[in-house]
Amino acid sequence: MRLEIDGKAVDAEPGQTVLEVAHRNGIYIPTLCYHRALKPFGACRLCSVEIEKHGHKRIVTACCYPAEEGLVVRTNSPDIRELRKMLLELLLARCPDEKRIQQLARDYGVLEPRFPLENEHCILCGLCTRVCDELVGVSAINYISRGIDRRVGTPYEEPSDDCIGCGSCALVCPTEAINLNEHIYPVTPDDVSSIEARYLEGERDDDLGVYQDLIAARSHIRGQDGGMVTALLVSGIEHNIFDAALIVRRINGYKSEAVITPDIEEIKEARGTRYLRVPMVSKIVEALKVHPEWRRIAIVGTPCEMRAVRKLQLRQQIGNVEPILIGLFCFESFDYDGLSEFVGDRFGVELDRADSTQISHGKFIIGVNGETYSCAVGELAGHVREGCTFCTDFVSRLADISIGSVGSPDGYSTVIVRSSKGRELLKLTEFERTEVDKREITRVARLKNKRAEENIKVIVEGLQK
Repeated sequence: MRLEIDGKAVDAEPGQTVLEVAHRNGIYIPTLCYHRALKPFGACRLCSVEIEKHGHKRIVTACCYPAEEGLVVRTNSPDIRELRKMLLELLLARCPDEKRIQQLARDYGVLEPRFPLENEHCILCGLCTRVCDELVGVSAINYISRGIDRRVGTPYEEPSDDCIGCGSCALVCPTEAINLNEHIYPVTPDDVSSIEARYLEGERDDDLGVYQDLIAARSHIRGQDGGMVTALLVSGIEHNIFDAALIVRRINGYKSEAVITPDIEEIKEARGTRYLRVPMVSKIVEALKVHPEWRRIAIVGTPCEMRAVRKLQLRQQIGNVEPILIGLFCFESFDYDGLSEFVGDRFGVELDRADSTQISHGKFIIGVNGETYSCAVGELAGHVREGCTFCTDFVSRLADISIGSVGSPDGYSTVIVRSSKGRELLKLTEFERTEVDKREITRVARLKNKRAEENIKVIVEGLQK
């Protein structure tokens, strides 16, 4: 197709919008809600242009309007400039402290709005909700209410159990609004640096994060691999290192829930790994209300859960609670229904009757009634939980101590000590020690990081106008 933009004849492909054609031809149109990898939304209206077709003129949003044969487009006419000036004056009135808005307003001669409103940060562009839904697939946030009460938030505006802390929403947000939302936990590179400096101690490794010791260990407690997670929790309770522990236990077949308990027997009964994402943040908030006397809580979780707790800690949203974070190695977690169907079809057994599940040496292994079944982990690719492919962290880099199986001999757990809390806890725990293969851990960590970076690259490239 051929059309005209600001007096310049340009070519367009079917399906392209006016904004896409303009950008491809080096014609600048301002926008705040547009992203190449997301569906057009038309929220900010800054990309409004004047079009002429069959002698009729009207104003449309360039990000949504499709390119057409013979279309005449004017991107910077006096009427369009006045319209953008008014839009930016309204945005500046709403968000007077946001630098992006200030700069755009100055470009159109707006230095101070005539009608100041309440000082907000969110411009309701929808980029955060759309990237979380369309690309990451988690949908942790969305619009709430309507009209002048419209805002972005989590369901019931409570701490999110769905947010994985990937930071994609913060990456696309044109203001500081998403970083100020107290119910989600986007962890940016600056946040990671702050967390490492404040809570961790040791040398920083590009692949494994900050750590001071790396070993393979086996406890006397029977459990997953070397049973070190259970052993650390039991030792922490016995030596009064913490008041209670947040663990995941099975409640109905293979389905699991997070609970906080000070009971050693309950901790022992919960041993073993469940490869499902389990709501944890709400349990922490609930426990603090029901048991305000619990101030030292051990939290066992995956990398995304470690990020969430650290962000809460960084924001001082958990009061004077002193968490001790035991992070698990995690390449990905699975959807319960999908995993259950796969196990039934692949092995002819019920997932809910599983005595144990394990991922080791690239194999998914399940034990049912004394029988063992296994397959390549890759066969489960269709049942990976949404968001996992955007996570760069395999080894729970922000925990006090990280535990996994990769890199250790059979029957042992890999242990990465990252802080003085982790060192003290390990010192008080009885275990046998042997050598660990750091190269294997690094290989898997790099593999996960590469997968995530390829997905995040789509977001970053979409920000480049």
